[in-house]
Amino acid sequence: MDSDVTRMLGEIAAGRREAAGELLPVVYGELRKLAAAQLSRLRPGETLQPTALVHEAYLRLVGAADPGWNGRGHFFGAAAQAMRELIVDHVRRRSAAKRGSGRRPAELDAASGDLGLEDVLAVDAALKRLEGAHPRKAQVVVMRYFGGLSEEESAEALGVTARTVERDWRFARAFLHEALEQKDG
Repeated sequence: MDSDVTRMLGEIAAGRREAAGELLPVVYGELRKLAAAQLSRLRPGETLQPTALVHEAYLRLVGAADPGWNGRGHFFGAAAQAMRELIVDHVRRRSAAKRGSGRRPAELDAASGDLGLEDVLAVDAALKRLEGAHPRKAQVVVMRYFGGLSEEESAEALGVTARTVERDWRFARAFLHEALEQKDG
């Protein structure tokens, strides 16, 4: 299956538009798991559903003229980034009417759950600061935390070693923890 995904991504990059339609059924299950995992971090009662998130993210991904994906890991990293952006946009729309609960932002941890509206926005702001200072480390966060990719898959997508991803992940978590603590203080 991985080779099918890589082949189809190459065909999409080469301009064969039909390949985008062929790719979705192949990757749909994994994208749905990714969407469900991201949405599970939100508080119960959020109206965004995994199916809708997958379809919106996929449209963003294949709508680009030249997506430039170099393999499966890169594709799923881009999918995780698209889903993250869609969730943040959704949360911003919802929070426009719900300001100021005074809750402390949650820490970025793979085990954290039940993120509130303010938490999602705080994590997004912290991640944007990280991206400005350390772009690759921010990509590691998107791939690992939002995309659920392993160190090896992230390393392959970024063209670095798994050890580099491990170091970047540790640094990024500390950076984001600090940024979230500063926001709270």
